[in-house]
Amino acid sequence: MLSFSHFGICVSDLERSIRFYRDGLGFELVASHRVGEEFGALMEIDGVRLESRMLSRDGVTLELLGFGSPGHTGDGQRRPMNQLGLTHLSLLVDDLEAMASTIEDLGGAVVRESRTTFGADGTRLDFLYCTDPDGVRIELMDLPG
Repeated sequence: MLSFSHFGICVSDLERSIRFYRDGLGFELVASHRVGEEFGALMEIDGVRLESRMLSRDGVTLELLGFGSPGHTGDGQRRPMNQLGLTHLSLLVDDLEAMASTIEDLGGAVVRESRTTFGADGTRLDFLYCTDPDGVRIELMDLPG
């Protein structure tokens, strides 16, 4: 058997990220876990201690990981699209500007210069990149329904 489980996102402030994904993007908090040394070998981290929060929406589950020990690494800047690995989360929206405003209100950033709008056969396609508070790239797409 093979089935998809979840995406994991390391966050610098667990409560802020819960507010961002739950209140801003409409994910529902579905589970909470404390993780310790029992997962140290799996995570390849000595002295691991973290809080995990599972949030779901539309059949997609995110696991937010707040590391108490040894803490997190990285600079919190958005990754280049051509850097190997996962590049972004993508959301379909009805009102791109309203969602961008919500993202900013909850500590994320909007990359205004990324806005791309074009049309084909009378259809308007509108795209905008944003980030969560820790630099995870989020693509907003306003596409005809």
